[in-house]
Amino acid sequence: MNSRRRFYGAKVMLFAGDDLLVLRRDFAPGLAWPGMLDFPGGVAEGDEDPVACVLRETREELGLTLDPGLLRWVHLRDAGGRRSWFFAAHGPAGLVDEVRFGGEGLEWAAIPPMDFVNAPDAVWPFRGILANYLASEKKKPGRA
Repeated sequence: MNSRRRFYGAKVMLFAGDDLLVLRRDFAPGLAWPGMLDFPGGVAEGDEDPVACVLRETREELGLTLDPGLLRWVHLRDAGGRRSWFFAAHGPAGLVDEVRFGGEGLEWAAIPPMDFVNAPDAVWPFRGILANYLASEKKKPGRA
């Protein structure tokens, strides 16, 4: 990783109404967490910033062009010097009808968020990031 770069990649916990859009990772050689459930996102290209990275990856993986104003920064994960930004974005339930799977990974799905948190086949560090996000959202005024 270029030492000038502040981050390695970015992910988005993308909600379509009450569901979470997820991908199942493929089994490409050298890919971490093969076959596991994951959030849209990935490694930065060129001099992308975290927002540009996650918007590009979401377009490539799910065919969705997100409004950057929907993104809320949630978490910064440092794994061995690889800093990854995690965002949340909430869209309408109809967002699932706009998904055009881009072929990165094995499949995509819209699932209840707690199914991801509790799934033994979800990327384990991301399960905790989502659980913390959901807990923080519950504490906000006007939230159930």
